[in-house]
Amino acid sequence: MAEVTLKDVALASGCSIATVSRVLAGTRPVGAETARTVRAAAERLGYRPNHVARALRSRSTGTVGLVLPQITNPFFPTLVRELEHALHAEGRAVLLADCDDDPATEAVRISALLARQVDGLLLIPVDERHSREAVAAAAAQVPLVLLDRGCGPGVADSVAVDNAAGMALVLAHLAATGRRRPCFIGAAGTASAAVERRTAYENGAAALDPAAPGRLALGDFSVEWGRAAVDLLWPARPDAVVCANDLIAAGALQRLRQLGADVPGEVAVTGFDDIPLAGLADPALTTVRQPVADLAAEAARLLSRRRAGGASGPGHTVRLAPELVVRASSGTAVAVAADGPFRTP
Repeated sequence: MAEVTLKDVALASGCSIATVSRVLAGTRPVGAETARTVRAAAERLGYRPNHVARALRSRSTGTVGLVLPQITNPFFPTLVRELEHALHAEGRAVLLADCDDDPATEAVRISALLARQVDGLLLIPVDERHSREAVAAAAAQVPLVLLDRGCGPGVADSVAVDNAAGMALVLAHLAATGRRRPCFIGAAGTASAAVERRTAYENGAAALDPAAPGRLALGDFSVEWGRAAVDLLWPARPDAVVCANDLIAAGALQRLRQLGADVPGEVAVTGFDDIPLAGLADPALTTVRQPVADLAAEAARLLSRRRAGGASGPGHTVRLAPELVVRASSGTAVAVAADGPFRTP
């Protein structure tokens, strides 16, 4: 079957090829009746736009590359879904790449997406230091926005939750419920989210107990590490286990139950992210909820702004306010919001 062209749609609708192109591309306003006539003709003929030809004409592929550290972390698919919706609303398709938490693989994935002539990149960097060179090089070639994690000041536009505010909400809640001997299970390395959550714990926990900043164990963002870390920290008999994400917290909950600990009577457990697993845990997990839809919308906005030439120079940083969702692992069900988002130029 021959491909239906713009000329065919123009003949069927009685409009010029230029008018048909404007209607179907949405590049310029056209009268409502004309637009309806053109779209009806295109649907009747089964017209499908030739994206390759359009890319050659406009030098825009209509695609955005999205690079993730590890798709198996349940927080990331939720964010991908919101990003896909936000970009689809702008007529853009997403090319997804997983780098398995390896900076070298991340650099290869970035290069591959640039070779495909993506119009921009969205990136959750593996590591603040080790990802910086590849990220900075890519940001010099295409509009690029960092999500959830950063690569240091000025490298690229970035949007993330305010991790310090989230940890402050956790520690304030624990203090209000009488906890005085917290410990922390986090991730080693220099991924910015891991560093910021760990640092915020160390800075804030001393108000509950001067020894609390030293009660911590660092591994990775996994259920397995949560289980193993409990064995390291439980001999000190903490009355609260503060976890850097919900996967760690799920593992900690499981191991504490195996050890016969009463959660939350003897020890509270908290997480970070509010992935679907948090509400299904037993007991349901108190955690910091990230504003995922707002993260995606802000990232899409920053990317479009760069593409349109509305921003230049050093990257802009946007921090969004988190919310504490209190569940049975530490108390009764309530939600506490931090202050609104703040920005730094």
